[in-house]
Amino acid sequence: MTAPRTLLVLDDDPTGSQCVHDVDVVLELDPEPVLDVVRHPGRTCFVLTNSRARPEAEAVAINTDLVSAVLGTLAAEDLPLPHLVSRSDSTLRGHVIAEPTALADVLEQRGVAVDGFLFAPAMLEAGRYTEGDVHHAVLQGRPMPVGETDFAADATFGYSSSDLKDFLVERSGGTLDRDSILSIGLEDIRSGGVPAVAEILRRARDRAWVVVNATEYADLDTVAQALAVLEAEGRTFVTRCGPSFVRPLAGLSGSRELGPADIVVGPGRLPHGLVAVGSHVGLTNRQLAELRERRDLYEVELDVPTLLDDEARSAYVADAVARIVGALESSDAVVWTSRELVRTDDPDESLAIARSVSDALVAVVHGVARARPAWVVAKGGITSHEVAHRGLGIRRATVTGQFFPGQISLFQPTDAPATTQGGPYVVFPGNVGGESALADVVDVLDRAAERARAQGPRRGRPDPHESGPDTAGPDTADPEENPS
Repeated sequence: MTAPRTLLVLDDDPTGSQCVHDVDVVLELDPEPVLDVVRHPGRTCFVLTNSRARPEAEAVAINTDLVSAVLGTLAAEDLPLPHLVSRSDSTLRGHVIAEPTALADVLEQRGVAVDGFLFAPAMLEAGRYTEGDVHHAVLQGRPMPVGETDFAADATFGYSSSDLKDFLVERSGGTLDRDSILSIGLEDIRSGGVPAVAEILRRARDRAWVVVNATEYADLDTVAQALAVLEAEGRTFVTRCGPSFVRPLAGLSGSRELGPADIVVGPGRLPHGLVAVGSHVGLTNRQLAELRERRDLYEVELDVPTLLDDEARSAYVADAVARIVGALESSDAVVWTSRELVRTDDPDESLAIARSVSDALVAVVHGVARARPAWVVAKGGITSHEVAHRGLGIRRATVTGQFFPGQISLFQPTDAPATTQGGPYVVFPGNVGGESALADVVDVLDRAAERARAQGPRRGRPDPHESGPDTAGPDTADPEENPS
């Protein structure tokens, strides 16, 4: 393993921390809490930018403004700059070229030339791996080139290539030369080790892209160690990766799996919890079906056409909140957006529709949160960000661990409203886990809530309509999750 380096991870949804534990997560685009972390050598700070839900120009501006402020302060204080990571989806959706380029631009404005971009999209725990430069996703037990999966048909970030060199050329609009893209192959990693990988990295100049092949953590560990060699030589790289590569970059090994005894449900909370589902990928639909079969749930389906009706929307959301709060006295509840997709040919218009639907789902969670449910699960990548930040008002949190190895994180809020403190919050991506995973997570949370009730009486709860921090406002949604 490499010695821990300081990492600043710009995460385009909240799911990038699934492979790490005991790291800080900042949910606001404020440089001060970020600086509180990265001023300390060897620390890792995730900043949830929500940029996958934004048009490219906005995503670039978010990355540029935040990193400029952070690096400017560090330079003024004569502190070392962190390694910059642009963390995104392991199935290749997102602003793959634009975001790391924006980070490189900020570094070069500070006089730091960027030699290359490491492109390592693997999420090994979820069956996302790269071999022979071809990226794969394991679906229902069968590995498939990712360009042949439904992820590649995303309305906003669709693509056709599974070979990562071809993919980068495709996503660059042809501006990248395929022959200029370097590759770190499995043979390089396993036969040549750190020296061979370091030699490949030395060939990177002038922002060259470097594809990282990996099918297991040992591969990524070797690449991280080789990167340390290059960093010691004064070379600079920016990383674009899925969740797995962050672990060796941060100097972590292994995962922390959580059981009921590890989850604290605070006093004064309702007996049951809420699952909010925004993701529209096929796996989420199957997981939701399994949850409904296994548990007696109170179910609320939010009709998308009604949510898009400005006149009907407000009363419709208020009614859903009231019904869910009443139901949580006797059963868990699940709220989801109706499964039909509303598409347009314009990616920005698709994002706008998705944002509108997400706003309504977040407003429901925000209303329910004031009644203090026992726990909240948000299903879907950007849905998880919106629910955490605007629905629950979480501004900063610590990643406690995961429910499965490297999958599905529990956030412990460290800066959040009183109604959120003591309520476990689960970040559950749309495209992760087996078909029983959602039901299994709810089982663990319910056992934790039962333990809390057995340990003592609940205190009186506030009126769910009382005044309090209102964080739910218009914002954004994940193109994988809502009708786009």
